Amino acid sequence: MARSIRVGVQLPEVEREVRWPEYVAMARTAEQVGFDSVWVGDHLLYRGDGRPERGPWEAWTTLAAIAAATERVELGPLVACAGFHAPAMLAKQAATVDESSGGRLVLALGAGWNEAEFRAFGFPFDRRASRFEESFEVIRRLVAGERVTMQGEHVQVDGAVLLPPPARRPRLMIGSTGRRVLTAALPHVDAWNTWFDWYGNSPEGFASRNAEIDAIARDVGRDPAGIERSACLLVALDPTTRERPLDPDAPPVTGSPAAIAETIDAMEAAGADEVILVVDPITERSIETLGGTLGLVD
Repeated sequence: MARSIRVGVQLPEVEREVRWPEYVAMARTAEQVGFDSVWVGDHLLYRGDGRPERGPWEAWTTLAAIAAATERVELGPLVACAGFHAPAMLAKQAATVDESSGGRLVLALGAGWNEAEFRAFGFPFDRRASRFEESFEVIRRLVAGERVTMQGEHVQVDGAVLLPPPARRPRLMIGSTGRRVLTAALPHVDAWNTWFDWYGNSPEGFASRNAEIDAIARDVGRDPAGIERSACLLVALDPTTRERPLDPDAPPVTGSPAAIAETIDAMEAAGADEVILVVDPITERSIETLGGTLGLVD
């Protein structure tokens, strides 16, 4: 069935330990079977939640490697934590990945939330919204080709500029539900993204919560229609081999790929321009199965 909504897939994060050969095979398979985009989480460490310590590979290095191994799919961090890098350095990384991918990067940004990884790696966790405000201004202006000087409370740059100059400004996405972060970002971004647990992983929940983004956009003087909506959607292909703990407040979409396709169509009707599938289990076979049955290739 033809559909206008874009469909992406998140590659493994901490579901299990995944080595590069499996990562690149999944990215290439996603491209071959028609997914529009592939995404990697930007996290460093999970601990203290009753499960074993675990962490993914570094996001920007992984994105650069995927860029070299693919040709068509968009690429992005889901989402890049502004607190893990000096903002000018993050802009430099983003411009480099966009260049090496031939202009396929979606620069998705957020303020971060997982205190354990901030503390473990020595990044300040306090005042995340105010830190994000300053960082976001530097990042968005640099990737737009500006020369930036800022003497902020948290960020200081003096004549920062990206050279070689970026060929284009990558698409900007904000991944947040915090009002202060959204207030800073919505006047400037192309798209907004949410994780599945914020809206209960249902089209009805998405439609309801999406209206809150409309309201904030209007408050900051932005036409809501000018901001694309991207939603992560948790889907479970095989209930006997689950890799993720069950969240009763956001149960996965289960059933056949045809049933998942119906949910994707319902998400589009609820206002989503893009759905990023968080697949359980996330394997090359899962990606191939979904791509072959969701009508992703005309």
